[in-house]
Amino acid sequence: MHMQLLPNDRVVMFDRTNFGPSNISLPNGNCRNNPQDAVSKIDCTAHSIEYKVESNTIRPLTVQSNTWCSSGSLRPDGFLVQTGGDRDGELKARTFSPCDDNECDWVEINNGLARRRWYSSNHILPDGKQIIIGGQRQFSYEFFPKTTSPNVIDLPFLAETNDRGEENNLYPYVFLNTDGNLFIFANNRAILLDYVNNKVAKTYPAIPGGDPRSYPSTGSAVLLPLKNLEADKIDAEVLVCGGAPKGSFILAFRKRTFVKALDTCARIKINDEDPQWTVEKMPRARVMGDMTLLPNGDVLLINGGSAGSAAWELGREPVFVPDLYHPENPVNSRFESLNPNTIPRMYHSTAILLRDGRVLVGGSNPHGFYNFTGVLFPTELSLEAFSPAYLEPEFAKLRPKITSPKSQSTITYGTNLKVKFKVSGKIKGPVKVTMVFPSFTTHSFSMNQRLLVLDNVKVKRTSSVFGALFGKSKHYEVQVRTPKSAIIAPPGYYMMFVVNENVPSEGIWVRLQ
Repeated sequence: MHMQLLPNDRVVMFDRTNFGPSNISLPNGNCRNNPQDAVSKIDCTAHSIEYKVESNTIRPLTVQSNTWCSSGSLRPDGFLVQTGGDRDGELKARTFSPCDDNECDWVEINNGLARRRWYSSNHILPDGKQIIIGGQRQFSYEFFPKTTSPNVIDLPFLAETNDRGEENNLYPYVFLNTDGNLFIFANNRAILLDYVNNKVAKTYPAIPGGDPRSYPSTGSAVLLPLKNLEADKIDAEVLVCGGAPKGSFILAFRKRTFVKALDTCARIKINDEDPQWTVEKMPRARVMGDMTLLPNGDVLLINGGSAGSAAWELGREPVFVPDLYHPENPVNSRFESLNPNTIPRMYHSTAILLRDGRVLVGGSNPHGFYNFTGVLFPTELSLEAFSPAYLEPEFAKLRPKITSPKSQSTITYGTNLKVKFKVSGKIKGPVKVTMVFPSFTTHSFSMNQRLLVLDNVKVKRTSSVFGALFGKSKHYEVQVRTPKSAIIAPPGYYMMFVVNENVPSEGIWVRLQ
């Protein structure tokens, strides 16, 4: 249900905690009292795990309260901060510290929140704090750690976008704009919020057609790659894809009628004087899909169904074919259909980018409990790695390998950075250096997902001609400018990639501060 990549290349995953035992035992015979569980009041199983990418192994973790449909983000120091959930977890905050000794586990913070946050969205802010926005029947936002009073601030926009009987404004899409304000999308429209002064700085038009794109009519959204970061005014574009026509949730829930999902994306330049949505046709309809930014700036659309809506048992017609969106291509030539998978990834599926350039895909449990037999879409326990085309052997000679800086290096704002790399083939065109903030992903939205294309200063070759004649890799150095402020790139850990002819290197971890 939830995934977060940590800067030690481990992925924390967790589910809800009150619908029976899982298939993974807690270590050392540990158990916890769980009076809210409808199946077992004493629970000796794990509802969270740490997945080690390199070894493809897991370690069970202990969650003490219900994390169902919650939210989170990495802190600047790499700790995961997770907020909210249901019932005994609705006011909790939790932290998880990356560690290499297998001793770390969840730490619970009682009353870490001032309001019940269930189906909320988080975003890291330039000062390193998190803002938590919305949630079921919560038309407000607050901060973690808590600020001075008032810590809860009303946001009427969330009440205005609430459709009676189906909501369609949960898990709002939130992005930090390049002017320091927050772009907040809910239902079918958006605002630009000056969260410091609690003022709406801009109101955007509704997406043409007016159909909802937020939970449970769940589409997905990304902030497209940010470029020209040294400019006085930096362009920013948001892409929203898929969803379900208005009324789909009610028809599926009450009448078992499953309406075809939306087959369009809408794109908007949020800093324009008169911003307008441009609507594009997708190759196929998709609801509950995930959108993942790849290191080269392309967008992967994966998972979901083509009929019905989010929520238990309400999705139909799994979409097995992933689609790739090329933001730089002209309209009507941006989509590319990829090889299909075979596992239905419906409600409660997730996808996140890994440092090696693959996309980790997992989940699918559209049931109130674990249900493995006799149902249309059984609870799915497998993980898959989706490998984009740039990982094919035919591109090996184009693939850079970063030699400097070393992974886990610290970089600072507004400085020239020398990135050294080697490549066995030729470099024909410009080389890009990108930075990706690792997302907290749940319910088809990757919170905090952000890709920056660093401004190049110059590229030079550093290896000798003699070495190249004998088939050795050619060494290069590219000098780039790091982001100039925390408004452009909030502080914390990023994956850094060198991209040659659309083929990215394996990433390294850098800490921006």
